[in-house]
Amino acid sequence: MAAPSGAEGPAAGPAAGGALWAEVRALLPGAEEGLTLALSGEVEDCVPPLLRRARGLLYGAAGRPCEAAAAALRRLGDVLRDYAWEKLNAGPWREVRKAWRQVYAYGCLFGALAEVAAGRPLAPAVRLCDMGLLMGASVLDNVLARLVRVLQAHLPRAKRRAAAEGSAKRVRIDPPPVPAVQPEDALPHLHCPSLEHFRDNYLIPQKPVVLEGIMDHWPCMKKWSVDYFCQVAGCRTVPVELGSRYTDEEWSQKLMTVSNFINQYIVNENSVGYLAQHQLFDQIPELKEDISIPDYCCLGEGEEDDITVNAWFGPEGTISPLHQDPQQNFLAQVFGRKYIRLYSPEDSENLYPHESQILHNTSQVDVEDPDLVKFPNFRKAAFQSCILMPGQVLFIPVKHWHYVRSLDISFSVSFWWS
Repeated sequence: MAAPSGAEGPAAGPAAGGALWAEVRALLPGAEEGLTLALSGEVEDCVPPLLRRARGLLYGAAGRPCEAAAAALRRLGDVLRDYAWEKLNAGPWREVRKAWRQVYAYGCLFGALAEVAAGRPLAPAVRLCDMGLLMGASVLDNVLARLVRVLQAHLPRAKRRAAAEGSAKRVRIDPPPVPAVQPEDALPHLHCPSLEHFRDNYLIPQKPVVLEGIMDHWPCMKKWSVDYFCQVAGCRTVPVELGSRYTDEEWSQKLMTVSNFINQYIVNENSVGYLAQHQLFDQIPELKEDISIPDYCCLGEGEEDDITVNAWFGPEGTISPLHQDPQQNFLAQVFGRKYIRLYSPEDSENLYPHESQILHNTSQVDVEDPDLVKFPNFRKAAFQSCILMPGQVLFIPVKHWHYVRSLDISFSVSFWWS
């Protein structure tokens, strides 16, 4: 797969390049033998010599590698990535051996270091780091995450978009249509319940509830906006879902920079694109500092490191079809609104899950336009609903079916916990 397109960014001059190389080189072990090239399993015999050759090029000079060494390191990075890429795409992702993901990460690392050593523009090096973070496995104490943070600090931040730019399509005389939430169907709301009250009345009996006041202090509530993501993460590469819902036949995924995603799908709204279910906060720790793990997660059985934190960023009209997840979920709404319906696991038979293994947790029914001839028992299923507003957190108990449609440009954070 070719690296996503985007602005190349500035190239470092000789003096600046030397200073940057010293900063980057400090992330690596001081001696060649310290860069162990350890893998979590066996790979084909031709791969370890390639890794050792690349390591030798890094440590062969007292200072910054010469032009020829940087070019050779770049070629080795290309070979390692190409070789590993075939293995990553040879079958189901869950069957890909970790060792090949580590080889891919090393290929990205050596390629990025070669770009820096050669004094080339930094945007391609940032893209290589992101590809390693997305498709590879952690190596050298997650060196790619540390490297990309250094590189990004040397890139100019994207300018704020002019107020008029792309705004005409988003300004409405009338607000977007909001589904009516009938009082008898409305989810209960609670303001900052105690741990004990939440545990006894909602967690143990597995009842959904909208929590208010628990994320008001999160920095994201004041800082985050479309412009802010352009500035902080515009050059970063992320996976984007293309299509209104993942059950559609034309649905696909594409890697692109955050800036390109915002320009194509948030500002211009050419079609529906969704940065969905992505662990953005592991990829960009700067954003992780703006959120907090809800205190109620301490009532679970796992450790904090076991909590999966995902980002959901997209335009009005993105849809998550009716589905269920195998963990408890807190869905925190940062900006924009979402219409959400929940159904009990006890109604599963009336919700017509797909028969295929890959979609067994997803209903065949279009919730807001059901085909009651094809799915007659769907009318028997009782639901609760809400319009999730900025600053509200929805507790979705494990295995509860939920349908989500964004009513505005929206950013949500989900916390999956045991």
